[in-house]
Amino acid sequence: MSEPRLQSTKPFDISKMAMFEAYQKVKANDGAAGIDGKSINEFEKNLKRNLYKLWNCLSSRYYFPPPVRGAGIPKRQGDREF
Repeated sequence: MSEPRLQSTKPFDISKMAMFEAYQKVKANDGAAGIDGKSINEFEKNLKRNLYKLWNCLSSRYYFPPPVRGAGIPKRQGDREF
């Protein structure tokens, strides 16, 4: 019989370096404010704490993104939607 495996402390294995690299990509692309309306400049005022909080939520399954808002696509009259 094999020994039981120890569970990790977080359900998802997301490295803190991956979080920082993702933040850098968002910043480089002039990312827009998030759902909370907080801009990159506001996020950076307490960068270490904000990245930690986000990492903790994502890796602990406590982050649930809101549903995506639907957008209608204009169609010419007579076109059918399948």
